[in-house]
Amino acid sequence: MKKLLQDIGSCTLCAAHLPSGPRPIVAAHKQSKIMVIGQAPGAVVHRTGIPWDDKSGANLRAWMDVSDDVFYDPKQIALLPMGFCYPGKGTSGDLPPRKECAPLWHDLILEHMKEVQLILLIGGYAQGYYLPESKEKTLTETIRKYKNYLPKYFVLPHPSPRNNIWIAKNEWFKTDVLPQLKIQVKKALE
Repeated sequence: MKKLLQDIGSCTLCAAHLPSGPRPIVAAHKQSKIMVIGQAPGAVVHRTGIPWDDKSGANLRAWMDVSDDVFYDPKQIALLPMGFCYPGKGTSGDLPPRKECAPLWHDLILEHMKEVQLILLIGGYAQGYYLPESKEKTLTETIRKYKNYLPKYFVLPHPSPRNNIWIAKNEWFKTDVLPQLKIQVKKALE
């Protein structure tokens, strides 16, 4: 696993497509109990090199009800984006994650992680990749039917503050989904 993470850290496959240059951001350990699969690092994370080191990460930790110490302990929680490097800015937010990373690296990482109890699929890119046949037509419907993907996967919207309007419109997410997420996370970490 250590060698694999070093190989990922030195990957430059997409360098020509990355306006800020390659800086793969991933955290994992062969003993990880939970795997968080998100989109791609944002500009802040690209600068700091710390996964989920932004407002989205603060929201996600609150949703999961875990401390920073637990969240950033790779023996507890692995942090694996669909695209490992910041893809750059688009017209309405960041560009989509590069498509090369997941097929190249995800299976290799998962082969080393035999103790994962729960995989959080955050956003449409992760859900589309891992649930190509079983996800619903919309992200909202996929999340509404989150129980269909348990016990292996827990589907979530992206915790970006940009999604506050979606969360406000879908009160069931706070009253039904988030309490169950906390239960599943606690169970996986025990």
